[in-house]
Amino acid sequence: MFPDLSEIKRRRKLLGLTQKELANIAEVSQSLITKIEKGMISPSYHLVVQIFESLQGIENKANKKAKDIMSYPIVNVSPDDTLDNVTKVMQKHAFSQLPVLNSKDSCIGSISDQIIISLVSNSLDEKFDFDSVADLKVKEVMGDPFPVIPSKTPIKAISTLLQTVPAVLVMEGREIMGIITRADMFKVFNK
Repeated sequence: MFPDLSEIKRRRKLLGLTQKELANIAEVSQSLITKIEKGMISPSYHLVVQIFESLQGIENKANKKAKDIMSYPIVNVSPDDTLDNVTKVMQKHAFSQLPVLNSKDSCIGSISDQIIISLVSNSLDEKFDFDSVADLKVKEVMGDPFPVIPSKTPIKAISTLLQTVPAVLVMEGREIMGIITRADMFKVFNK
């Protein structure tokens, strides 16, 4: 048995959706949603199922946590690695950034394609040779460490963080369990 039709409006608003957005997701017309919410029509069983299943799907995705979308194991580099090694690791895995972990598996920094490109660009301006850049140690050029979040952090909080940082590390207890990058956010759409 389905909830009362008035639940459609309540659940839609709770999810922060407009009538048009819900209509698009449920593959019905916006006018149908409007008429149902105003009590102007009594929709068919099929349409009610379609709308409630769409709401349920959105609610399930909204309830995902960090542990549901994180990538693991974490590919990382050490502070003593050279940029030559880092670029090989980044190319092999097609990553644009990596966490820098010390021997105790604590994140102490990050290295990104932006940092490396900037160093290459500066070396061209200052007539350095590429070998001197390739031999630099990560600890000499690394950026800030990625934020660390608990594994139960909601997707909404993660998406807000990823608007200002390229990645977050996911921790369970005292152990870093995974990493979430902007690309991992696409996993929210997976069933």
